[in-house]
Amino acid sequence: MADTGRGSGRRARRARWLAPTLAVGLALAGWEAAVRVWDIPPYLLPGPLLVLQTLWANAGSLLASWWVTVRITFSALALACAGGVGLAALFALSPWLEWSLTPFAVVLQVTPVIAVAPLIMILTDSAEATVLICAWIVAFFPLLANTLAGLRSADAGLRELFRLYQASRWQTLRFLLIPSALPYFLAGLKIAGGLSLIGAVAAEFTAGAAGRNTGLASRILEAAFRTEIPKMFAALLLVAATGVLIHLGFELLGRWLLRRWHDSARD
Repeated sequence: MADTGRGSGRRARRARWLAPTLAVGLALAGWEAAVRVWDIPPYLLPGPLLVLQTLWANAGSLLASWWVTVRITFSALALACAGGVGLAALFALSPWLEWSLTPFAVVLQVTPVIAVAPLIMILTDSAEATVLICAWIVAFFPLLANTLAGLRSADAGLRELFRLYQASRWQTLRFLLIPSALPYFLAGLKIAGGLSLIGAVAAEFTAGAAGRNTGLASRILEAAFRTEIPKMFAALLLVAATGVLIHLGFELLGRWLLRRWHDSARD
């Protein structure tokens, strides 16, 4: 029975990777076939092979811009993690602090980042700082909300047990609330990772950054202005691939951290 269970688990893991790989491969093959059969010009819709060739031919400039976007994305995500988790812990320990500061957190969430990017640009007088702040804004609230929900999800019986043994607030937070909040935090991290990338690209569009030391959004705008559609698709491919890798990386991190004790990470 144990061998059967392990075999089923291995087959499930293979299927989990094989199914999306086949689906993506079939979609790309259909895209390439449609471009060739209907003879669609590359300035309207380039095929996947032409996009890859363009990416290879422009690897120097595109990868330099990709690194700028990745650096800003992860910097914003790190700041959002520090601020969101820290504030959620303070909210869990002090209801008065939560009631006082929640309106400000909600305002950050509901304000469109495209609307505030020009104001931030004026205040900072720096395109990179504007992009970083905008990416942080969109990534902050999911981490705060998910972590706070996790801190509140601790078992009520265990809370009473900690009170019975006169555990301090710090001990309750460290040994009860943080383990309870970890799955929620990891779920928020997957959401915030994608949002920080979206915020970085959208803010760069709004800031109108240009030059060599700029991100992928500037390469997309540059290619669009010059009607270099294959190059625009190549930059879009890098953005999409980065988002997929961020999501996949945090998915694997969550499974590694939770697989031994939480049902959400078990096959």
